[in-house]
Amino acid sequence: MAVATTEAAGAKHNIEGARQAYYDKISKYHLAPLWEVLRGLVTPEPKTQMVPTLWKFPEVEKLMLEAGDVITAEEAERRVLVLENPGDPGKSRITNSLFAGIQLILPGEVADAHQHVASAIRFVLKGNGAYTAVEGEKSMMEHGDFIITANWAPHDHGNPGKEPVMWLDVLDMPTINHFQASFAHHFDEKMQNVDHEDGDSFERFATGVLPDGMPAIQNRSPVINYPYKKMKPILDRLKKTGDVDKRFGARVRYANPINGGPVLPTMGANLALLPKGFKGEPYRSTDGMVFAVAEGQGKTIVDGKALDWNVNDVFVVPPWKRYHHEVTGSGDAVLFSISDRPAQEALGIWREGH
Repeated sequence: MAVATTEAAGAKHNIEGARQAYYDKISKYHLAPLWEVLRGLVTPEPKTQMVPTLWKFPEVEKLMLEAGDVITAEEAERRVLVLENPGDPGKSRITNSLFAGIQLILPGEVADAHQHVASAIRFVLKGNGAYTAVEGEKSMMEHGDFIITANWAPHDHGNPGKEPVMWLDVLDMPTINHFQASFAHHFDEKMQNVDHEDGDSFERFATGVLPDGMPAIQNRSPVINYPYKKMKPILDRLKKTGDVDKRFGARVRYANPINGGPVLPTMGANLALLPKGFKGEPYRSTDGMVFAVAEGQGKTIVDGKALDWNVNDVFVVPPWKRYHHEVTGSGDAVLFSISDRPAQEALGIWREGH
């Protein structure tokens, strides 16, 4: 019996040795055996190295203001602290497909005009008096505003006000870089010419009428700023009429008013009111979700891990992780969220579950 066992072990060793010799041989021709890696490539369910993570705004704010002493907006081009997912450090991304960061602009500063292929959104966290200029519209920034900078749209930021202003940036840079399709351009002028007043695109396109001559289909919204002061009353009406989803609360989707589709082809966003005492039902989907807290206090349980959040905190739920929200404060809570769902839906790969 012992002899047979030894012979079997020797035969196995010989087979493994022969295979390794073969693998070494084919590697010289830039070939590799699929059968050695197939199970890791074609998985029964989504696998991710990303982990649920929460960034507390008081901590980030303090560090952001320190950055204001370390480097100017002009020197940095964009003074941003990257929200790096600790599951994938050094990659400048919060999910596999999205970049996120907190940007600061101090009174009197200008972040010069440029354009890039990556689409971007801004969700304003704290401060008043700053603006983002996009495609000729100068949009003033207030807490909770959702501002879009589409693919290749010229844009710059400025702060003629009296206080620091901070916002959440989310861009599809990892997606663009996955396709190795990144382009960018810097303008000679620090600020673009502005020929549309604040709120022009919202009033022009998002009030139930459209200008004659508008294309029937656009793959991104023509609206630059979805102001929080106009979005929040819609959530209040949904709550009042009982239109509260058991998973998401009273939730709206930011939409392209031309065709009802997502605001951008690669990113889609929502705003949700969670009533006082809300305890959501479990949910999961294949799009990793970035959240920012506009109002209230609560916690999100992600695969058993509690993320306790407050106003202006940012947190991420990785793909296919089961989660639910709970409101723990004395009033309602409002959560902004953004993900790559439109891109996944366009590819036919998006799924959801409980």
